[in-house]
Amino acid sequence: MADLFDKIHTDEAIVRAKDAAAIGMYPYFRALSNSEGTTATFEGKEVVMLGSNNYLGLTTDLRVREAAIEAIRRYGPSVTGSRFLNGTLELHLELERRLAKFVGKEAALVFSTGYQSNVGTITAILQKGDFVVVDKDDHASIVDGCLMSQGEMKRFRHNSVDSLESVLSKLPVDAGKLVVVDGVYSMGGDIAPLPQLAEICARYGARIMVDDAHGIGVTGAGRGTAAHFGLTDKVDLIMGTFSKSFASIGGFIAGDADVIYYIQHKARALIFSAALPAPNAAAVLAALNIVETESYHVENLWDNAEYMRKGLKELGYNTLNSNTPIIPVVTGTDFQTGLAWNALIEEGVYTNPVVPPATPPNGGILRTSYTATHKREHLDRALRAFKVVGERLDLIPTRPEPA
Repeated sequence: MADLFDKIHTDEAIVRAKDAAAIGMYPYFRALSNSEGTTATFEGKEVVMLGSNNYLGLTTDLRVREAAIEAIRRYGPSVTGSRFLNGTLELHLELERRLAKFVGKEAALVFSTGYQSNVGTITAILQKGDFVVVDKDDHASIVDGCLMSQGEMKRFRHNSVDSLESVLSKLPVDAGKLVVVDGVYSMGGDIAPLPQLAEICARYGARIMVDDAHGIGVTGAGRGTAAHFGLTDKVDLIMGTFSKSFASIGGFIAGDADVIYYIQHKARALIFSAALPAPNAAAVLAALNIVETESYHVENLWDNAEYMRKGLKELGYNTLNSNTPIIPVVTGTDFQTGLAWNALIEEGVYTNPVVPPATPPNGGILRTSYTATHKREHLDRALRAFKVVGERLDLIPTRPEPA
């Protein structure tokens, strides 16, 4: 007789994880402390933090923290209900108005997490007979939303306009069609070719949704990837999260008012989840104020990203097609990736090790990301560590020190 729990002891990935953990080489689910700034403490060792999505560094901004503290004094730590019933606060409505204006849409709807934003939106919109077409590198929350919906999912090659057109051309003319892409891809750090994608969607009568979790606060002077290309009116739905540039947690979807109203009444992930707590909403509002009035945060972020991209390439690293503050460093096999991650920790640098199937086809990467608050001394320390580790592990050519 089969036991449901048999897989717990035989799953190959789990067995390998336990074996790696036994020798201190498993990099996941390990605790950090003091992790919100440019440096962190990892198991007692200070490291330069190159693994955070805190792009604008606003988690340490006192104005953001004070806004959250004041909200918890006034509203408490929870709303104790869903948005559908007793969980909607004036703070939520203000935040939705502000976000809609910020991204250039009529209306917005706030969810408790970014994951729920994608799942709730996609499952609300897609019905039986509809099709959803996604980039093969889209985030897992998009894929899950598609699988949980009543629509049929199709995929196209990453950032390939021709592949998207090929898929759309084969779908029924009278079927509802939604194309969902990331604005900025979280592993490769590349930007979606939105102008060409939007043109193809218009040609085949498909709506387009952009997951801008890593674009809001980063691209388009902080207003996202659609703003970056100057085609906000060509994108039907813009999704964003608060756990990155906006120093909080949660997410939102923005679009035409009637579409958002429909999602608001159909999204089970919204209706059957507790609403975003007031301290989180207040933190986002404070961060939004800063992004709208202090452009130097975004400018510093891009300066730091370009400095590191140039430095890593000069060392001989392959950074794929990254053109954002997310810079992947190709390391090779799972084992090489683990070795490189561990060696960089020893040199005082924290990165995120990522292996297939979560990576591009080039193999394992160390995902690095940068913030507006990194100083040159942090970045130079990181580059020195990448040089030492890269030469030691034969990831880059050995180069003599300058005379």
